[in-house]
Amino acid sequence: MRTGLLTEGGYPYASGDAGLWCDRLVRGLGQHEFDLYALSRSRHQEEQGLLPLPPQVTRVRTAPLWTAEGDGGAVGYGRRARRRFTEHYGELAGAVCAAADGSASGAVADRFANALYGLAELAREEGGLGGALRSDLGVRTLERACRAPGAPRTAREARVADLLTVTGHLERALRPLSLDWYGEDALGAADLCHATSGGPAALPGLLARHFCGVPLLVTEYGVHLRAHYLGQGPGAAPAVRALLAAFHGRLATEIYRRAEILTPGNAHARRWQERCGADRARIRTVYPGMAADGFTEAGESPDRADPDTLVWVGRVEPAKDLVSLLHAFAEVRRREPGARLRIVGSPGGPEGTAYLGHCRALAAQLFPDEAEGAHAVGCNPVSFDEIGSPDAPTLPEVYASGAVVVLSSVVEGFPTGLIEAMFCGRATVSTDAGAVVEVIGGTGLVVPPRNPRALADACVALLRDPERRARLGAAARARALELFTVEQNVAAFHGIYLEIVSHCPVRRDLLDASGAPLPFAAPAESHVPAHWPATPTWALPTTEPAR
Repeated sequence: MRTGLLTEGGYPYASGDAGLWCDRLVRGLGQHEFDLYALSRSRHQEEQGLLPLPPQVTRVRTAPLWTAEGDGGAVGYGRRARRRFTEHYGELAGAVCAAADGSASGAVADRFANALYGLAELAREEGGLGGALRSDLGVRTLERACRAPGAPRTAREARVADLLTVTGHLERALRPLSLDWYGEDALGAADLCHATSGGPAALPGLLARHFCGVPLLVTEYGVHLRAHYLGQGPGAAPAVRALLAAFHGRLATEIYRRAEILTPGNAHARRWQERCGADRARIRTVYPGMAADGFTEAGESPDRADPDTLVWVGRVEPAKDLVSLLHAFAEVRRREPGARLRIVGSPGGPEGTAYLGHCRALAAQLFPDEAEGAHAVGCNPVSFDEIGSPDAPTLPEVYASGAVVVLSSVVEGFPTGLIEAMFCGRATVSTDAGAVVEVIGGTGLVVPPRNPRALADACVALLRDPERRARLGAAARARALELFTVEQNVAAFHGIYLEIVSHCPVRRDLLDASGAPLPFAAPAESHVPAHWPATPTWALPTTEPAR
């Protein structure tokens, strides 16, 4: 089977998101061929180069989403092309403005879809859309839609600067429409398109389905629409936020409507998809696969843990709420004076660096250095380390050093650090954020976010009960090995690939490079040299002879 793997800012770039998951999937499905179609997010990402690729990857094609100008989009359309562009882009902008108030009617969705595919056909015939979308004609078309009767007030109040901002964003988001990826020598030759996220990454899959009938599979381990909502800073103008949210909402609805199967990574993502109109019957939850080998030794040696140590591992940023964890640990120390807390992680950008400094200062304030005697050097019960330092050389050793692993986040997607702790057989205390409850499944303690007292009570309960810690750790390890390994992830997608191809229409005119028919390009019964009646003879009514 030939699969077109679609990514945005990820695999096969060395600095891409979710690169490890995609690489494990491609290497695990060695019986299939993969063509990679990657959209890059920055010049730095492209300069970092690509990862080493396995032999089953037969083709790699890339395109940038970060450049300031369109990728060769035709500015000088003729009169007929300009009229078509104005019609289709006006319909798309009208659907975006109609959806800016949160409506989700089928008529608006159909209007958006028709306009989207109309623009794609125009781009295919005229050589691109980039120049037209950024032209005065494109801006005026968007402005007319915002000023039209019935448009919401936020759209009507859009200023020129707001329209230019929205125009630039739409041009980048719609850039896949101008790519030459949809012929029989590219995505049209695939048996299946697999988009590794929603949004622009899935757009080539939509167009391959529209132009060539190639079925589309969409995997979302982080919901693209939710990420867009969270990424809209408070400084953005209301009109910009409303219009871009409406556009991405309409695009998500179209992707969910057209995909043969959707594979969210957890129930949280699944609820987002269902709310955006996805058919529940076409959703299959597939958990991300993680390598458990490196954590085997820690999982098989639970006695290595320091019975008085709590461990926190992750990227240091405000969403992880280390401030609440430190206040909770102050209560833990009051009730268990010998307890210690290890915070192991690197700051996530400048904001994370400032937050780490704040947490260090708070720890020094809450826990003055303690010394055993007048001539001894004092030490703080809270330590801060990074992976690779002498005190924290590897992740398994960090998890193995503590009796309880703590997660204190207020915002969390799929908690990979929690699964690593489960592989190591450690009891966990977590806040109820994102997919935490789904991952834990009763094998750890869960408390409300931003509640230091509840967090402290749960930690103290486990520190005082080693037998309970052992039971929870063993149950957590068994659950992680059953649900969250690379092997289960690869097996799930192998079955889904075959399910999609077995149910979707196929064509007999597709050949590989040597001229042989592509695998699965025709059903087996089509090769039987006989004409089969529409109704089998055994199903025809019989007439008994007269007596």
